[in-house]
Amino acid sequence: MSRHITSAISQIFGKFANKEFPKPIQDFINNSYVNIMGLDMQEFHAPATYHSLNALFTRKLREDRAYSLDANDFISPCDSLISECGALNNEVALQIKGMRYRSYDLLGENFTKEEKEIVNSGTFINFYLSPKDYHRYHIPTNLKVLKAVHIPGRFYPVNIPSLKKRLNLFIENERVVLLCETESKQKFYMVLVSALNVGVMQVVFEPKIKTNADALQSSAYSYDNLYLNKGDDFGCFEMGSTIVILAQKDMLELCIKSGENVKYGQTIAKIS
Repeated sequence: MSRHITSAISQIFGKFANKEFPKPIQDFINNSYVNIMGLDMQEFHAPATYHSLNALFTRKLREDRAYSLDANDFISPCDSLISECGALNNEVALQIKGMRYRSYDLLGENFTKEEKEIVNSGTFINFYLSPKDYHRYHIPTNLKVLKAVHIPGRFYPVNIPSLKKRLNLFIENERVVLLCETESKQKFYMVLVSALNVGVMQVVFEPKIKTNADALQSSAYSYDNLYLNKGDDFGCFEMGSTIVILAQKDMLELCIKSGENVKYGQTIAKIS
């Protein structure tokens, strides 16, 4: 596929966000962003300590949050709004109420039919990260990563108004899809979905994945012994975006509902 205008816009914004301006100017940029967007900086360093706007976007917590270590507690991977969640109707999920999409299409062409069927009639959760949210993402339960797939695409906004008017938005946008297996051998997908001005989606365990770059074809990476622990920081969005979780049938009993705001570390489901 050819590059889209939304990619060019995101790359231009990325250059601005990564530029380190003289400190008085950078302080003004950072403080303006914090005030305009309403960032809560209580858990983070002061805005003036970040040398670029992107450093502020991708800020790390000063101290990790407490979360349940119970193996049956599935925690939120991020700070976000639950834009939609519930049961998959065979392979059909909602990007938002009234806007359906096929999970098979979201997962792309690098998974077999059998791998895609894992989540038929399972559970889906959509996490929308706004520009004011903490942008890093974490592992929701102890797991093994079986496969990672990078699917180049567009960079349409993924805010609520956009979700309501553009069908198959998640499927058109660039994404990184992780096939994961829990300690009890249940499987689920984590899908990182790009958005306008999200020039990069970092995946720390796979440096070959370069998002919003020159790749025009999808690429897949398989692993034999890639184990990650609950709470592990495995990357970040550079600006707000969306994470979709698709879990196999009867794996998750949700503790949250659509329209609820959640925090990384919060128990959002019980593993059956």
